[in-house]
Amino acid sequence: MHNKFRKRYSYWLLTTPGLVVFLLVIMFPVVYSVSLSFTEWSGYGTPKFVGMKNYIDILSDSIFLHGLRNNLLIVFISVLGQIPLGFIFAYILHRRMVSGGRFFQTMIFLPITISSVVVALLWNQIFSASGIFTAFIRIITENPRYVIGMFEQKNLAIVPILFVLLWMHTGTYMVIYLANLQKISPSIIEAAQIDGASEGQTLRRIILPSMFPVIATTAIFAISGSLKAFDLIYAMTGGGPAHFSEVIAIYMYVNTFKYYKYGFGSAASIIIILLSVGLILILQFFTRRIERRNG
Repeated sequence: MHNKFRKRYSYWLLTTPGLVVFLLVIMFPVVYSVSLSFTEWSGYGTPKFVGMKNYIDILSDSIFLHGLRNNLLIVFISVLGQIPLGFIFAYILHRRMVSGGRFFQTMIFLPITISSVVVALLWNQIFSASGIFTAFIRIITENPRYVIGMFEQKNLAIVPILFVLLWMHTGTYMVIYLANLQKISPSIIEAAQIDGASEGQTLRRIILPSMFPVIATTAIFAISGSLKAFDLIYAMTGGGPAHFSEVIAIYMYVNTFKYYKYGFGSAASIIIILLSVGLILILQFFTRRIERRNG
């Protein structure tokens, strides 16, 4: 009985600090945001309960809907761009298909070590009227007056940002996959090759099934990170021009801290959470189906 009490006491002694931090840092802000999202509050006085009005106004706002569309494009480029490219680079480096692997590994990973603000300023200069990209297009088209008009088009303003996000974050997934590829025993691959398996068969039958849990986990990271995208986009365009490159996080930030609509901003933050959880649950559903199908 004494030993049972000591074990229970030790358990609560070790878990209570972490539980308290979790409740204060994560649960309390979420619960407070949920309650605030049903109110109208400018930061002063008593919040006024308005029910679902904030959510209805947000979901009927064309600026929000365009920001949602941009966020979904970022999710798309993250899950179907950064992750596959990161795996391809990791596989090429792991299988030593190119010489100078250390150099390429460093160069691909380098962008994520640079501040998002610095990256934004760098690419703004590249895409500017006097930038390298513009000069290159002028040479190809033989049009000395060519200026990039993509940023001024509602449906295309997000495209340069998608490219920069792809360039910046692919290296993160490459390093994750490279570390996990090194855990696969070389003897298994050698045995498969001795039995006559081609490189494609080895990849499809051995490496991909072994890496599937890691790929599924990184897809969750990609989805949650895409819906929180803020710093790079805000530094590059501020969501402009005319909200063309705006995402939900910028929409929430502007309404909360510029227009002092704290209830409205809280509702936008809750929508981000619900979208993130919903997309992750859908991903997990398909992940479990694939795992059951492949045994």
